[in-house]
Amino acid sequence: MATSVNKIGHWKRKELWFLVIYAILFYVIIINRSLQLSRDYYKQLHGLRPGWLIAHYLNDVSDAQWRNLRGNIPVLTLVFAIFTLLANFMRAFNLRVKGMSIVWLLFSLAYLSYLHGACIVFILSIATGNFLLVKIFAQKEYFPLVVWSYNILFLLCNRIYEGYSFSIFGQQWAFLDNYRGSFRWHICFNFVVLRMISFGFDFHWSNQNSHFDQEKHYQHCHICKSGKSCYQVLQERSLHNDNFGYITYLCYLVYAPLYIAGPILNFNAFASQIDVPQNTNSVRNVTLNGFRWVLSLLLMELMTHLFYYNAFANSDLWKHLSPMDVFIIGYGVLNFMWLKFLLIWRFFRFWSLINGIEAPENMPKCINNCHNLEGFWKNWHASFNKWLVRYIYIPLGGSKKKLLNVWVVFTFVAIWHDLEWKLLSWAWLTCLFFIPELVLKSAAKAFQAQSSFGECIFRELSAVAGAVTITCLMVANLVGFVVGPSGINWLLSSFLNKEGLPVLGGMLMTFYVGTKIMFHIDEAKQRSP
Repeated sequence: MATSVNKIGHWKRKELWFLVIYAILFYVIIINRSLQLSRDYYKQLHGLRPGWLIAHYLNDVSDAQWRNLRGNIPVLTLVFAIFTLLANFMRAFNLRVKGMSIVWLLFSLAYLSYLHGACIVFILSIATGNFLLVKIFAQKEYFPLVVWSYNILFLLCNRIYEGYSFSIFGQQWAFLDNYRGSFRWHICFNFVVLRMISFGFDFHWSNQNSHFDQEKHYQHCHICKSGKSCYQVLQERSLHNDNFGYITYLCYLVYAPLYIAGPILNFNAFASQIDVPQNTNSVRNVTLNGFRWVLSLLLMELMTHLFYYNAFANSDLWKHLSPMDVFIIGYGVLNFMWLKFLLIWRFFRFWSLINGIEAPENMPKCINNCHNLEGFWKNWHASFNKWLVRYIYIPLGGSKKKLLNVWVVFTFVAIWHDLEWKLLSWAWLTCLFFIPELVLKSAAKAFQAQSSFGECIFRELSAVAGAVTITCLMVANLVGFVVGPSGINWLLSSFLNKEGLPVLGGMLMTFYVGTKIMFHIDEAKQRSP
């Protein structure tokens, strides 16, 4: 038996060398071709601006979201500094929950007034209506229906009416449309909707018995073993009714560091940390988070100076390129999106940590280190995933109705993002791809390898399944966020022809190799103490 184990270990080490060499060659080819594409076609692309990082190179700022964040970093940093100094100064007076809530609410409302101008009235009006509904109907059996109906109604109406015009309330108020601020309020309000629902259900559940097994959790959580409280405990621990006041509620909805883009923090966790600031992240760790963000920003600048992936995706030019080039651009766009969102979310999370409020890390794993759909969505916008699990997935029956629940969850996610067919297409494609994965996972749990050969076969089949899953993820995300449903036929036809099939085969081989490397990474983590 020991000899067999040693042979497997020896083979795995040899396999790892081959996989790493293959991966290096893959990225050398990808980088070289990406540079060539950028050099050959930059004159035909839109959204390129003079660069600053590398002389004589243009910078791809064609993505509006990234362009806005990048252009507003100086202003955001100034607000960050002022808010942090004032908030920490007020903490020195040992203010309790209500006192700190008032302080942070005033700071946050000043920030919102700059962002949204007179439209802050809409935010406060809708939020107050939700608060009253929660307080009136919290103990009723039909409470979930009331809260969900109210919030989805405004989620849809805000988008349909583009944030409303003051003139609909009378021409005497029309002049306020000239003071709508610098940022559309109904875009940010999507996050406020999640917080309103969180507040409602956390209050609704506060007088009910919790299903959270704290003792079992403490046995496995190294943070809780050290005497601190991890995020999950803060989220699941019910609060006294005094914490569910109007001031604390408003403070939670408009808390400046997390207001624009999250990460999403549930009410229980937020209110717990107002009184007792987070202690799971040391000053050293928080400082390292800031330093890593700066390095990530430099990496993004380097990437957008050298590779014009997003500019290609925004033009029709890439539709006339070879299947290999289409794959490279599609792969590059998804990596660009991952890094963009990582920078957005980590900036605001760092701001929140500095102020003593811990929010979940939204991108705990690299996009290139996920080989199944479930793992991918746990690690892409992870705080939203936690919110969806707590407020939709578990109330609908959890894993007992998994195949049905994923359709409800992803449809809500699509509607929450925007009212667009391409997002619904993305959601339903993802659900379709989930079905075979769930079936295979159920079969894998029932399968027990009786020999080393059986384990080897199972591992190979899992790697093949991972390669197919990664390909499906690429298709779903490109349809949802780049080409739209009208581009599905073009995307598929690019690879299902004489020229494209070898590229498709190479893609699957590469993703198979990538999945095997991920297996080795997971095994190394399991071996580490």
